[in-house]
Amino acid sequence: MTKAKLLLLEDDPNLSESVSEYLEEQGYEVVCVYNASSAEDLLYEQRFDLLLLDVNVPGGDGFSLLKSSRKEGNNTPAIFITSRNAMQDVETGFESGGDDYIRKPFALKELLLRIQTILKRNFYHNPTDALSLGEGITYDIDNQLLTINGMVQNLQLKEHKLLKLFIQHRNELLSHEMIMEHLWDYDETPSDGSLRTYIKTLRKLLGKDSIVSHKRLGYQFR
Repeated sequence: MTKAKLLLLEDDPNLSESVSEYLEEQGYEVVCVYNASSAEDLLYEQRFDLLLLDVNVPGGDGFSLLKSSRKEGNNTPAIFITSRNAMQDVETGFESGGDDYIRKPFALKELLLRIQTILKRNFYHNPTDALSLGEGITYDIDNQLLTINGMVQNLQLKEHKLLKLFIQHRNELLSHEMIMEHLWDYDETPSDGSLRTYIKTLRKLLGKDSIVSHKRLGYQFR
């Protein structure tokens, strides 16, 4: 069986060595780079199954690197690994094309689980093709267009953000806290009532069974 090939951009040599050794023990091939320019060169030269990108690195930053790579048509899924934990940074990470965001310090096992989830999901960004959600429903993540049987549906900004979050974590149970943190900025007041309204809207468009409510735990998009 072919090993999944991962690109690890991390400028801390000790952390890079720890992560790469652990993932190689788990059966992955890991290519390590320590600055943005080296990572950019490798993205042009080689094919990877997953990108692990630190944000604050010499020669640039992970957000800009991935955003530029997406514009060039690179659809490889990516996880940001960073000490930057402001909600705005998380949002920037997803908007630049990231599939997940893990804050330092983190457990290696948690990183492994996130990698396995994304590779299993086989979720890729494609700037030209909309994702099929079944039953004549498609969603263009980059342009925020939900289409049902050829008709574009109007959604509020937070409804788009919620749908993208569900798609990026399909079949996963998302806690109320995680959803609230993703939808509302630090200077906004989260609202349970508004969240229920957004869920109701998406269910009406995608089907009542598309979003499963787990009492006191959260929601699951199927």
